Amino acid sequence: MSRILLVSSNITTDPFPVYPLGMAVVASALAGAGHTVDQFDFLMAGESEEAFRDRITTFAPDFVCMSLRNLDNCDSLTATAYPVVAKRLVEVVRETRPVPVIIGGSAFSILPEELLAFTGADYGVVGEGERLVCQLVADLAEGRTSVRILRNEGLLTGPEMISPLFSSELVEYYLKHSGMINLQTKRGCAHGCIYCSYPSLEGNRYRLREPAEVVDDMARAKLEHGADSYFFTDAVFNDDGGHYLAVVEEMLRRETSFRWCCYVRPEGIGRTEIALMKRAGMYAAELGTDAACDRTLRGLGKGFTFADALAVNRAFVAERVPCAHFVMFGGPGETLETVAEGLANLEQLENTVVFAFTGLRILPDTPLHTLAVREGVLAQDTPLHKPAFYHSPLVDKESMNAMILDAFQGRRDRFFPPEASNRVRSTMLRFGYRGLLWDSLVQFPKTPATPSV
Repeated sequence: MSRILLVSSNITTDPFPVYPLGMAVVASALAGAGHTVDQFDFLMAGESEEAFRDRITTFAPDFVCMSLRNLDNCDSLTATAYPVVAKRLVEVVRETRPVPVIIGGSAFSILPEELLAFTGADYGVVGEGERLVCQLVADLAEGRTSVRILRNEGLLTGPEMISPLFSSELVEYYLKHSGMINLQTKRGCAHGCIYCSYPSLEGNRYRLREPAEVVDDMARAKLEHGADSYFFTDAVFNDDGGHYLAVVEEMLRRETSFRWCCYVRPEGIGRTEIALMKRAGMYAAELGTDAACDRTLRGLGKGFTFADALAVNRAFVAERVPCAHFVMFGGPGETLETVAEGLANLEQLENTVVFAFTGLRILPDTPLHTLAVREGVLAQDTPLHKPAFYHSPLVDKESMNAMILDAFQGRRDRFFPPEASNRVRSTMLRFGYRGLLWDSLVQFPKTPATPSV
């Protein structure tokens, strides 16, 4: 068996530091296969190359497995590329203990050939890593020839998904800095947003974990590491089939005391479901609204209207559960007229927080990439490991940004540009605040709405 050092290269803290769940799942698979594993988080280490060198020296791995979670911060105004971080960490391995480096993660899976060449890693894993990494390590340890990039031949089923191996030092760090750790109840996404990579990464249908296993993971993390707050990282928590309600009901059946939040599609969910989720411990939600008027929602392929988003927002307010909307301006069909319409629509979203972005990150093999090439926004062969953004040719970027700034001016519940929220978060952290940003900024009416039945 081998000694394997797993490394999370993610350094983004926007909108909050995120526990490296993918690394924990792969670590669990490798440990289950009999390997000795250690987990190193470059963010937790204060982005210290010296700390990374020390871990390599003391652990003496036979292989280093590196996760690349994000390509960049998805902010067209302050674009920051993260593959350069992974490239440098690969160089540190070369300088310290020249063992094979295997790279994977969601960002790598989007651009595998390009990123393998750019980072200088030896091998890459595309897609779900828990099975492929075990296979690759076994082949290399036994001297069998292997291709440089391994790809999944088929997606894992729900029962095949394994529980993460949480690290005590990482749990302690993330509970201190973000107030939560991550879990999944399912993988995949059944929706067709034109900019999104989830369907290509995780499949276009939901693969569901057993509700009891999800709650077991929560209970185990609390027992072993003291974790009692979670973020469900499913692409969409409230799936049409109602699996999310089965997870919620399992928490209620077992009378758990966890706090949790999730991504919610602002459609097909109302006060009854939100009240049930609140009873089970949901304390906040992030709404994937993404655009602010019906024309731009259609341009993104969202499949719902702004009226749907408004109704869901009102349901959250009625149940007094804080929520936040993340909205992108400048997508297909955007004009200064739709910007004005969208800003007027956002005024209707009361007792909530809105984070605005301009421009859409262009990813390969998405309808947005095809559209961008057709409209001349970028060339077909443009390298995409560096940030590239789509802005509607029908809108003037400077005028659009000025309109958003003017509409949000003086509002403590509206954030643009995106880095404005980071400044507020830094201030709150200095005062000992932990957790999401919006759950403390949302202010509800003094008189609660009539309880749901």
